[in-house]
Amino acid sequence: MPGKITPVTSSAHFAQLVSQSTYTVVDFYADWCGPCKAIAPVFQGLAEKETKAGKLQFVKVDVDSQQEVAKKYGVSAMPTFLILKSGTVVDTIRGANPSALTAAVRKAAADSSSGPGAPAAAFQSKGRTLGSAAEPSRPVGESPFAGIQRMVLGNGGLSDVVVRFAALYFISLFAFDAFKAAEGSAFNVKARR
Repeated sequence: MPGKITPVTSSAHFAQLVSQSTYTVVDFYADWCGPCKAIAPVFQGLAEKETKAGKLQFVKVDVDSQQEVAKKYGVSAMPTFLILKSGTVVDTIRGANPSALTAAVRKAAADSSSGPGAPAAAFQSKGRTLGSAAEPSRPVGESPFAGIQRMVLGNGGLSDVVVRFAALYFISLFAFDAFKAAEGSAFNVKARR
């Protein structure tokens, strides 16, 4: 039955559903959650297009009535979408992000239709580490100091400030009216506004 989204009624029901299909796309939602309601039509549309019996299914878990399932997967924000392959989480989308959800579902659909012997190339990305307010997300393998490097070398960074200072200094040094020369310079930051 294409397009069917199965609501989870218990932990045992969830375990049974996961065992019935290679891929399970899980929508952890709450009735009171505005973003959950906003992305629900996208989830429904994906379910209608991509459901494949025994290969790819779509389920919804109400975090208020199924707290045990939500706790098992560490769901703390709604909506959260998990892509499970044979019961193992292979992708997580937190928040109402239609493009990320669509991309993850299409990866799972492509992998599920490629057959049992084919490698799961769709999920072999380097990934990202999860961040917090104190330490934002960054690509895996990137140095924690990469942000400082971007700050020093990037546009508007330290090197940019040094170049602007030196340029304004030399322009004003060799001009008869230093203030007017600096004010009219292409290196003047205030002139850009």
